[in-house]
Amino acid sequence: MDLGLNKGKVALVTGSYRGTGEIIAKRLADEGATVIAHGFEQGSADHVAADSAVQFAVWGDLCTEAGCQQVAEQAIAAAGKIDILINNYGTAVEKRWADADSDDWLDMYQKNVLSAARMIRLLTPQMRELGAGRIIQLGTVGSTQPNHLRPAYYASKGALANVAVGLAKELAGTGITVNTISPGYIRTPEIEASFRAKAKREGWEDDWETIERRIVAKRFPNPTGRIATREEVADLVCFVASERAAFINGQNIRIDGGALDIVH
Repeated sequence: MDLGLNKGKVALVTGSYRGTGEIIAKRLADEGATVIAHGFEQGSADHVAADSAVQFAVWGDLCTEAGCQQVAEQAIAAAGKIDILINNYGTAVEKRWADADSDDWLDMYQKNVLSAARMIRLLTPQMRELGAGRIIQLGTVGSTQPNHLRPAYYASKGALANVAVGLAKELAGTGITVNTISPGYIRTPEIEASFRAKAKREGWEDDWETIERRIVAKRFPNPTGRIATREEVADLVCFVASERAAFINGQNIRIDGGALDIVH
């Protein structure tokens, strides 16, 4: 299937110096898009462009107005335009209700909501001029099914999904679509390392299939019996960013193996 990403489309993927964002950037580039990777420190995303089809790397702190302005200016200077904005950057705080104070809540909104909102404000005007565009927010299934362990994080991700719906309405008739993609657990190096450490503490067998099966049964039961790979999430992002997805708008799309009845 030709996704049309090789027709001069330019994508900026925030927080793509590592993790799922790095795979998203590389997958988009493999599909033929001109891709700009992003890191917070100077040079921190250069390796993504050096060892893949990703063409450019920019840097700046998305938790500040000046940092977002810097990223937007660098991206436009590098590629001339942005057709696709992937607001991948985000982070969690592992604090429960009794432990998360006001600063923790504000920090989660700063990192998971305002970082995206700033980039949207900076880049949608030129998308309007282009007459088309894609904005994709990376969320979590916890945006609609939060558990009790990370209240500030899930509240911020819920707000991010809400932003996508309101923004889709705001951009009606412009050719720009706005969607959220919400994974469950993803097999990132950090998640795998955490689960392997747990397996060692609890005396499980150390092969990944056994570890994954135990974790899924306890924390993320779903009909597929496993967690997502980064590549599977990236493939969905590529499709939603493509010409083929022009009629998908204002949606919160779950990629969770069918885990519809559980809380994450």
